[in-house]
Amino acid sequence: MDGNGRWAKQRGLPRSLGHRAGVEALKRTVSAAPGLGIGWLTVFGFSTENWSRPAAEVAELMALPKRYFESDIGRLEREGVRVRVIGRREGLSKELVRLVEDAQVRTDRNRAFHLNIAFNYGGQADIADAARAFAEEVAAGRKSPADLDEAMFAGLLATSGAPAPDVIVRPSGEQRLSNFLLWEAAYAELVFQDVLWPDYGEEHLKAALAEFATRDRRYGANVADDVLAAG
Repeated sequence: MDGNGRWAKQRGLPRSLGHRAGVEALKRTVSAAPGLGIGWLTVFGFSTENWSRPAAEVAELMALPKRYFESDIGRLEREGVRVRVIGRREGLSKELVRLVEDAQVRTDRNRAFHLNIAFNYGGQADIADAARAFAEEVAAGRKSPADLDEAMFAGLLATSGAPAPDVIVRPSGEQRLSNFLLWEAAYAELVFQDVLWPDYGEEHLKAALAEFATRDRRYGANVADDVLAAG
């Protein structure tokens, strides 16, 4: 969910108001997704690298989940949305951890739509955490190095239990993953959109899906024409 700061700067506003506008864009997008046939949505709210930003901005970013859950958790619960917050809990305030855990418990039985919020998350950090967890199992004698395969490793990631993403959408005009779902993105289609996140809504999500629908997904396999040409 990129571009909050630039959105605010273009309007002569403080960055904090850009982040707050980004929460409204999140509400619009989550509301629109089920009607567009999306069953799982993972949004990137705060990365492990975002701690290097100015303290005031970090404090504002830390307040965003509270603002979102306090205004929307009742609606999410009623509409069958299951909320899961992935990422490290270290560094988060006790109040924020409590709020996150409460949101997860309240929506745990829901299955109509799955919303994953990546917060204090980084793809590299998650892979390192998973590798460390497996190494600890080996050190304790509960696992052998030979036990490890891709499926087992995926089960150690924060996204365990969720399907691999079909498409990753990056707004704001930037064309990079920025440490988002690095393992899970192996065969995801990438869509880059030139819109700042606070302006995002249903029409942009529709456009991303329309672009995704044009893609030929091969998962590393040859199509018939390729085989004939090679022969």
